[in-house]
Amino acid sequence: MATISSLLADHVTLQVRSVDRLFLQGYVPRLMCEGQVIRFLLDRGFPIPSPAVLGKIGRDYVNRVNAFIAENEIPVVRFVKGDVKEEIAREQFTRAEREGRYGVVMVGVAQEKTSAWRGWRDGGPDGHPHFVYRRQSIFPNNYYFYIRDPDWGPTFIKTVAYAPWPVWIYLNGNEWAKQQAARQGIAFRALDNGFASCEDPEALARICHSLSAEDVRRFFERWQGTLPSPLSDEDRRRGYAHALAVRQMEISDTRTFDRPAAGRAWFEATLPDQLTLGRPDQAAVIFGRRINSRTPGRFHTKIFNRGTEAAIQIHYRASKVKQYFKEGRALRTETTVNDTRDFGVGRLLTDENWNALIDIGHQINQRLLDHQLDACACAPDATLLERVVLPSTTPDGLPAPGLRFGDPRTMALLACLCSFQHLIAGLTNRSLRALIAGLIPGYSARQMTYDLRRLRRKGFIQRIPRTQRYQLTSEGRRLAVFFTKTYTRIVNPSLAELDPGPPPVPWTRSELTVSE
Repeated sequence: MATISSLLADHVTLQVRSVDRLFLQGYVPRLMCEGQVIRFLLDRGFPIPSPAVLGKIGRDYVNRVNAFIAENEIPVVRFVKGDVKEEIAREQFTRAEREGRYGVVMVGVAQEKTSAWRGWRDGGPDGHPHFVYRRQSIFPNNYYFYIRDPDWGPTFIKTVAYAPWPVWIYLNGNEWAKQQAARQGIAFRALDNGFASCEDPEALARICHSLSAEDVRRFFERWQGTLPSPLSDEDRRRGYAHALAVRQMEISDTRTFDRPAAGRAWFEATLPDQLTLGRPDQAAVIFGRRINSRTPGRFHTKIFNRGTEAAIQIHYRASKVKQYFKEGRALRTETTVNDTRDFGVGRLLTDENWNALIDIGHQINQRLLDHQLDACACAPDATLLERVVLPSTTPDGLPAPGLRFGDPRTMALLACLCSFQHLIAGLTNRSLRALIAGLIPGYSARQMTYDLRRLRRKGFIQRIPRTQRYQLTSEGRRLAVFFTKTYTRIVNPSLAELDPGPPPVPWTRSELTVSE
């Protein structure tokens, strides 16, 4: 019978690890406070920093957008509530691809909530009135420039005519890789937002690995010089230029199976273990971050069906990792970072932050797969099993009491070790004791101290240097899962089936019993 490890080893024809969807915000750092707005207007040459000047700049920008649309004969679509913008734009992208055209293929207009600077008079003489500025939520027209870029394929840039004139940029790393592969003459067959096959997987891997923050910056600078902007070149020379921040980043691991049946078999074998053994604390393991009572956000695992295709979705704060069967051909594991600060990484698009986010995403994806493999293939060899259940000695000669299989205290201890949060935050006498006390009333701190010593000498845990915390070893995690699964899924059910006698008392009290 095929296992999930053998399905990945024997039936995967292509693996692609890459940046997937990327959503960035461009903001002007020198327009983030009231004083900076006033300074901008003074730098523009207006002696009185009136909000009417901001309105004039916005109207001029709208006129330039309309002129740009008319000059280039670009289709315009006014979005309404309920429209799926991506679907509407796809038709124009398809037409441009068919005709071999690059550039702006469509402009969409939508009224959307935006935070903008609003000003009003607050005293002062008529000759020199005083104005104040505050950020307020408004619903102006947002302009979506849908661009077919020679380097990135389908993209869009969203702008607004109100200060501080933020922009939003959507890119896709898989589409970037397709453009580069086609340019290098590498034959491939595409999935939607991915690759189904490739004649040179190693070259494709190098392409995906080469994508950098500089490629993103070059894209933005190129189109910033092409599209209309409320900021002039002179404004940028004075320092009023956009900086880019990462608002959403997806990092994916796509493994294409040789046939759909292998992919379905992988999910059928994997899903049962996702419902037990430490859920929902699995989120802590997957994301590699410490969680405590003050950590905000959601932490849960969700397994759902989309038609006949299963998917797994795990949330951590504002971010998530999901795993699904893509187009009936590929296993897609995908980490979505919606707030880089969830992982202690800055939002600015710098080389350091970019590389850190990619490393985090790939580690999360691999960690999810590794834990799935550990949960389905955790059986130890006979020698290791004997060392765990029987008394032994450590390499430095210290006695290591046995962890007897079937002993209620041992089984409760190992079952609580399966809680995924321990791999992230580490465990202490107090944190682990609280879990065990829920299974064994009266379990004391002194007993916990003894059990921690047993676990450490048996290699289940190791002390984190310069702390009173411990962390599970990879072998300890695997053995805890094996003991718990064996006890709860094999031993207990089998003993119940082997008991031939009825319960000693309850049957005599049944209302269905007929006595003469």
